[in-house]
Amino acid sequence: MSTGPRSTAARAGVAAEGETLATLRALVPGLAAALGADAEVVLHDLRKLPRSIVAVAGEITARQVGDPPTDVLLRHLKKGRTEHLIGYSTQTADGRELRSSTLIFCGHDGTPIAALCINVDISDWVTARTLLAGVVDGYGTPPAREATEAPAAPVPAGRYRGEAFAHSVEELVSAMIEEAVAASEVPVSLMRKEHKLAVVRRLDERGLFLIRDSVEDTAAALKVTRFTVYNYLNEISGAAPTRRRRRASD
Repeated sequence: MSTGPRSTAARAGVAAEGETLATLRALVPGLAAALGADAEVVLHDLRKLPRSIVAVAGEITARQVGDPPTDVLLRHLKKGRTEHLIGYSTQTADGRELRSSTLIFCGHDGTPIAALCINVDISDWVTARTLLAGVVDGYGTPPAREATEAPAAPVPAGRYRGEAFAHSVEELVSAMIEEAVAASEVPVSLMRKEHKLAVVRRLDERGLFLIRDSVEDTAAALKVTRFTVYNYLNEISGAAPTRRRRRASD
């Protein structure tokens, strides 16, 4: 067993990662309490994907320890991104508006090891803003914009409608596959290879295949074999196809 400087540094790095997770875990309940009843704080140990939630405080999405990450976090990880996602807008399945932030923490080798996610339900504030806008607008039409006035700035990126706050790995995988199939606008029964390849590409970009056994679930949804899905992934990445006997149904 190696006991050289590199091995010692690696052990120290792993120990430091454990201390980071422990510190973040201790922060979760206090941070949620400070933010108030309309907030939720969730800690993911990214070394435990897909059942990555290790601490949660708040009831916004009703998730629990052992639940998976959202599709937004998976997509971020798939892209190899390590920067924080701050103040983006998203929406729960029942239509509540959230303002969310995800802080990424990396280990000794630069690999993401933890994600601290904060969700704040701003639905009441959005409703209040709409009511106030109606009252203000009722006092008269605003003056016409001068021709020399700069146009309104575009809406910044970072809105995720219908983010999948899943309560199980199976629920997350199903939601992501359903979204990708729906985005193709072609029923599975009528899909040709290019449609199915596009679905697999969309799922790959969103990080679905970071989850174990998701290839099999995708194959079942697209009515092909898992070898076909692997071949699609190889085609997307430019790798050699998987060798096997081809079936006409693929």
